[in-house]
Amino acid sequence: MVSGSSAKKVARLAQKGKGKKVRFQSGTLFPTIMAVIVIVGTGLISYARQAPAASDVAPTTSDRWHIPFGIYHCDGYLADLTGDMQKSDTPDPNFAKYGVFSREDGVIRWYPQVASAGKKAKLGLYLDTYGVEVTTKGITFPASQNKGVSYAVSKDQCKDKSGKLVDAQVQVIAWPKAGEDANSKRYITDFTNVRILNDEMAIAVAYVAPGTQIPLPDSAAKLSDIVASEFGGGTTTTVAGATTTTTGG
Repeated sequence: MVSGSSAKKVARLAQKGKGKKVRFQSGTLFPTIMAVIVIVGTGLISYARQAPAASDVAPTTSDRWHIPFGIYHCDGYLADLTGDMQKSDTPDPNFAKYGVFSREDGVIRWYPQVASAGKKAKLGLYLDTYGVEVTTKGITFPASQNKGVSYAVSKDQCKDKSGKLVDAQVQVIAWPKAGEDANSKRYITDFTNVRILNDEMAIAVAYVAPGTQIPLPDSAAKLSDIVASEFGGGTTTTVAGATTTTTGG
């Protein structure tokens, strides 16, 4: 049985507590952390929905992918990389393992030799096969390519739209379809990890003044003929004058 005095004490305590707000001991820290978690989680879910699954884009051993490719310097494309690995007496290990090579026509071939090779379909593997180094600092060719020259952003400039010499920037531009000069994506770093996502996309490595619009590689217009000469058919066509859209990479 509760005594009268005890009941009165409880009533007084209850009366004092009326209208007072309950506060977290850590102030606003805990609510803030929870809000950040919710925002980050929502962003990750959105990204996961938009990002393509690796299994959807990797070529298999039955695929024969052709990717128009070129290296653009200041105001024009350089000569295509030389050396047909299929005809070489000492083919590069990347060709033997992954089936990545060119036939001196500005087209990357990706003919996977083993099941896991498709997951390695990245620009860096092709560049390594021909000994070309591409970083944010510049482009370096081996002695067997482009006379072994190097272009360094610290000293070799290009002309901008007004004709003024300015510091150059290394970029990689990737087009989803070689026949469409639109919807391109521009990368300004991590070039070796640029994914080769599908057959008949197009890729350009560019050493240019910032803001320079890069056209499709020259081999893009000839892709259908190149494919036809190898397999007896091709469907690629070139659309001129379309708008190029770029995004940061």
